Amino acid sequence: MDKKLGVKSVTKFLSNNAIIILIFLLAMFTAWWTREQNTFLTFGNFSNLVVNMSPRFIIACGVSGCLITKGTDLSAGRQVGLAACLAAMLLQQMDYSARMLTWLPDIPWGIAMVIVMAIMALFGAVNGCVVAFLKVPPFIATLGMQTIVYGLCSIITKNQPMGGYKDTYRGVASGRLRDFSIGGVKPFDPIPGIREIPYLLIFAVIVGVFFWFLYNKTRHGKYMYAIGGNESAAQVAGVNVAATLIRIYILAAVMYGLGGFLVGAKAGGASTATGFGYELEAIAACTIGGVSTNGGVGKVSGILVGVLVFEALKICLQFLGVDPAYTFVAQGLVIIVAVALDLRKYLAKK
Repeated sequence: MDKKLGVKSVTKFLSNNAIIILIFLLAMFTAWWTREQNTFLTFGNFSNLVVNMSPRFIIACGVSGCLITKGTDLSAGRQVGLAACLAAMLLQQMDYSARMLTWLPDIPWGIAMVIVMAIMALFGAVNGCVVAFLKVPPFIATLGMQTIVYGLCSIITKNQPMGGYKDTYRGVASGRLRDFSIGGVKPFDPIPGIREIPYLLIFAVIVGVFFWFLYNKTRHGKYMYAIGGNESAAQVAGVNVAATLIRIYILAAVMYGLGGFLVGAKAGGASTATGFGYELEAIAACTIGGVSTNGGVGKVSGILVGVLVFEALKICLQFLGVDPAYTFVAQGLVIIVAVALDLRKYLAKK
C-alpha cells in the first residue's frame, strides 16, 4: 500500500510539474551543450535573466488576479504597449528633433510613471465595469479592449516609433544600486554584490511583496479567492463581487502601466508593436506557476516560478541557436500544455 501510494504521489508530482521539470532539464542540457563557451552558467547571463523577468513578473502579477476570479485579460499586451508609448511621449529629451509633445515641460521620470499608471487605471476601470455590471465574459470584454487600446495607441503615436529618451529614464532600466546617489554620495557603491542589483529587480521585489501581502493578508485577497471558488456563494456570504472585480482589473491595468513604463526604458524606444504577445506570456507564466484558469487558486511565489520557467525557455533556445520562429512555436506549445495540465488537475479534483 505504501509503495503504491509512493508511486502515485511521485506520478502526481511529475504530472503537476511536468513543464518546470522539462525546462530544468533543458537548462541542464544547454549548460552542457555550451560548456566550451562557458557563457550559459555565468553571472552576466543570470543578470540578463533577472532583468528580462522583472517587467514580465509585474505584468503577470496583474493578470493573476483576473485568472484567480475565473477571468482573463487579453488587453494586457496592448496596454503595456500604450503605457510604453505614453512614457516615451512624456520623457523624450527636450531638444530631441522628433519630440512628440513639444509643449510639455521637463518632468521627472517618477512623476511620468505615476501619470502613466493613472491613465492605464482608467482602462482597467472600464474593463472591470464591463465585466462586473454588464456581465460580459472577461474573454470578450478584454478582447474588445485590446482592439480599442491598440487603435488609440496608433492614433496618438501616428504609427511612428519613438525614441530620444532622457538619460534618467533609460537609467531606470539600465541602472544598478552602484549608480544610486544621495547628495553626490553613492552608499551602495563599495558593497560587493548589493551594488550590482539592478533597479528593475527592485521594482519587481516591491511589486511581489505588495501582491503577497494583498493576496494573503487582506480582505480583498480573501474576497478574490472566494469569487474564484464560487462567485454565487461569495455573493451570498456578503462579498461585494462587483467592487472586488473592478478593483482587480484596475490593479491589473496599473501593473501593465508600470510594466510598460519599464519595458520602454529597457528597450530604449516604443511603438505600437511594443508589448505584442505579452498577455499570452503572462497567462502562460501564471498557469505554469499554479494559478488555475478555473479560479480560486494561485500564489505569488508560483507566478515567479512560472515567469522564470518561461524566460529560461527563451534563453535556452537562444543559446542553442534555435531559429526565433521556432521559439514562438515552443512558447505556444508550452501555453497549450500548461492549460491542459491545469484543466486535468481541475477535472481530477472535481
